[in-house]
Amino acid sequence: MFIELNDRVYINLNKITRIKIDEVQDGIRVRFYEGNDQVAKSQRFESVKEAKEWIKNKLLG
Repeated sequence: MFIELNDRVYINLNKITRIKIDEVQDGIRVRFYEGNDQVAKSQRFESVKEAKEWIKNKLLG
């Protein structure tokens, strides 16, 4: 099942093995992995709570 990550990127959720919320230099991002390889990342969030809400709305809809 493909979902729209943003206006230019779609990801195949059937291949995603792990989703991780990471705090990086420019803020908090949701990262998507196939096995050990990162295949996509979300926009920047101000808090982990915002990132979790985004995941709930986007993926669990």
